[in-house]
Amino acid sequence: MTVEQIRALGPQLSEHLDEFADCFISCDTRFHLREYVRGQLSNLPRKSVGPIAHLMEVPPRTLQEFLSLSHWDRDRLRDTAQRVVARDHAENQAIGIIDESGHPRKGDRTACVYRQYCGATGKLDNCVMSVHLCHASFDGRFRAMLDSDLYLPKHQWDADRRQKAGIPDSVVYQGKHIIALEQLRQAKANGVHFGWIVADEWCGGKPSFIQGLEEMDQRFVLEIPRNLMGWTRPPADVDVPRGEVQNLVRWSKPMLEQQWTEFHIKDTQMGAMVWEVKLAPFRMKRDNQVVGPYWLMAARDRLDQQTIKYFLSDAPAGVPAEVIVHVGFSRWPVERCLEDEKSELG
Repeated sequence: MTVEQIRALGPQLSEHLDEFADCFISCDTRFHLREYVRGQLSNLPRKSVGPIAHLMEVPPRTLQEFLSLSHWDRDRLRDTAQRVVARDHAENQAIGIIDESGHPRKGDRTACVYRQYCGATGKLDNCVMSVHLCHASFDGRFRAMLDSDLYLPKHQWDADRRQKAGIPDSVVYQGKHIIALEQLRQAKANGVHFGWIVADEWCGGKPSFIQGLEEMDQRFVLEIPRNLMGWTRPPADVDVPRGEVQNLVRWSKPMLEQQWTEFHIKDTQMGAMVWEVKLAPFRMKRDNQVVGPYWLMAARDRLDQQTIKYFLSDAPAGVPAEVIVHVGFSRWPVERCLEDEKSELG
């Protein structure tokens, strides 16, 4: 956007930013927020402090202090943003996307840094991991990041190292799926409604995560690991052992009796993305009890039939397969949000 376009937005932008005024202590800080946001909305090729300060005709040091020294209430800002989304973008079929993201870091002094698998580099690497909750409309036209938290690794962060990195004592180790559940509870407390929750297999393979969603009465379509154990037939009716989902999809009678059905997922720069799908009832064990039935969905890439994904859903009977497939493949908006943060927001 040009400076003239940003100025034309003046009244609406000011009204929007006023909703966040109580997140900042001083009037100066709130004023710097307006300058910084206007700079982020501009068409500057680089959205760093120097170019933004030059565009807004303010000393660079003032914006540097805004980003590094000014105090603001992170929790209040998050809550306000979530309430704005709940008010202005409410939708019965809205999709909540839970995702983790690795950010490569060199050295060992950055808070929460740890050598672990990093998706950004595709290997074990020194990185910081964060857990995110994103809101997306069912048609994908609206998306917004609702929450982000750093993941504190369980090992290698003793009290001395935590103190040097400035990590508060109140921040303790929590599994990523536990962080995600807490983010979801907080968003719901702020009025955000999700018709569906989607997550990758790191969450989908955790029984406590699935149980947490059920306790919130939250519908879901979760990617699950191929070795998750369960049944495609009621175990009480037939004396059959549990099987891994990859084997159940290949050999179980409910799967063998049906053909693969093609579904158009979306159009990409490489052409149409089409996956072939099978669905069958599925039960599994949790705390020594059989739970379900769920839907076990297998999806294979039409162009590479060796690539198969497995999903678990508690969609009620009567929900079309098209809906379950659409939701299961709707994690891309969180990737776009992260891309926007790294590119558009610098």
